[in-house]
Amino acid sequence: MPLVRIDLSSALLPRAAAVSDAVHQAMVDTFNVPPDDRFQTVTPRPAGELVCTPAFLGVRHGEQVVFVQITCAPGRSLDMKKALYARIAADVARQAAIDPADVVINLVETARENWSFGNGLAQYAL
Repeated sequence: MPLVRIDLSSALLPRAAAVSDAVHQAMVDTFNVPPDDRFQTVTPRPAGELVCTPAFLGVRHGEQVVFVQITCAPGRSLDMKKALYARIAADVARQAAIDPADVVINLVETARENWSFGNGLAQYAL
């Protein structure tokens, strides 16, 4: 049930599908997300719309930064989260030729009752 938002430079649009696939497969493999649970927006941004500091916390960022925001239900361990971040960065680097330092990930946890997957129903509300 994660909702994934991927923002990247419009120059990276030819690699957007590879980024999308890498993020989804990482969630399947490390976060116990079912393979058919895929909800994503991939948004190419023109020059100047993505702002990322050149260096933060010892990480140097380049011109090909990709922001990945994952909204999901709480309950995964810190180790699972670390594994997810590492896997996304490595797979995006391998599959889309983007430096892993340029993959910025944000995880947002929200209660299952805050979701509707269609028909105006709160499928997970108890």
